[in-house]
Amino acid sequence: QVQLVESGGGLVQAGGSLRLSCAVSGRTLSTHAMGWFRQAPGKERDFVAAIGSIGTITYYADSVKGRFTISKDNAKNTVYLQMASLKPEDTAVYYCAAGWPTSRRTGDYSYWGQGTQVTVSS
Repeated sequence: QVQLVESGGGLVQAGGSLRLSCAVSGRTLSTHAMGWFRQAPGKERDFVAAIGSIGTITYYADSVKGRFTISKDNAKNTVYLQMASLKPEDTAVYYCAAGWPTSRRTGDYSYWGQGTQVTVSS
């Protein structure tokens, strides 16, 4: 059983930065692709970024490309989402997910964390 725990969310002003972390237990990161998704109130859960099991493949949503960076530390079994130049429209609950293959689709991810709130004020 894979367990995911997100941390690092909070309140930040527009233009600021945050780094989200996702601690993974039960499996090593080398066996799963990892993704970050977000869900704003009243909206569907949207893809943000994904990284392959080896870490050489990364995907980003167009809305965050150039501002967000996904990375992983297999030794620490942790995935990160570095967010910069944050905008009010980035406000959402951010979820970490593990699955296969490396994908933008929520259906390809079998394991999900509980989420962490990110609020960007204007």
